[in-house]
Amino acid sequence: MDTEWSSELLARARLHAALGEPVRLAIVDRLLLGDVSPGEVGRELGLSSNLLTHHLKLLNQAGLIERSRSEGDARRTYLRLRPDALTGLVPSGSRQAQRVVFVCSRNSARSQLAAALWTERGGVPSASAGTRPAEEIHPLAVATAKAHGLSLAHARTRHVNEVVHPDDLVVAVCDNAHEELPPGDRLHWSVSDPATTGTNAAFTTAYQDLADRVNRLVPAVRALG
Repeated sequence: MDTEWSSELLARARLHAALGEPVRLAIVDRLLLGDVSPGEVGRELGLSSNLLTHHLKLLNQAGLIERSRSEGDARRTYLRLRPDALTGLVPSGSRQAQRVVFVCSRNSARSQLAAALWTERGGVPSASAGTRPAEEIHPLAVATAKAHGLSLAHARTRHVNEVVHPDDLVVAVCDNAHEELPPGDRLHWSVSDPATTGTNAAFTTAYQDLADRVNRLVPAVRALG
């Protein structure tokens, strides 16, 4: 008897097939914590360009990953995990840190929202900083935080050199900050700058992106001790 499989079942089968290969699972494990360029993940895993292209194509076809163009250097692209693609599959306790420090260029929106989210949900202290800090927090960042039960009332902008300590886990939450910071062991989240559009909707979208990423990272970080 012929069986007509549902589109949902076929999509799930593609997902399991994509994750049934060690290299692709390693790529997804890396993207669970932060975004990375194709070249970076290829070097980390020791993959040739042809083999990397093959695995990325299959992960894309399975609906697991997507690409974004850098807001800093338009020649760069970053790979990111699609929201909710792998809910519950974060590797537990894979990072140790004294604090989690979120960094963006201006320290006026994304890094502030990420730090506030982490303070609410994470078990390790958090802070935020900027590579070129603004004089004040963006008003729509303050409003967005308040709309989601968070407060930026006492938040202040600070330069990254004043904030980051050797035992901190640094998370660059924008392309510019990631590309401006010196090479180092940090995570990168390619979150679009809501201030470019300057609308409530843009700030809500950025908040939701950050909240999803914070939720994925929380179980992967444990206190240094």
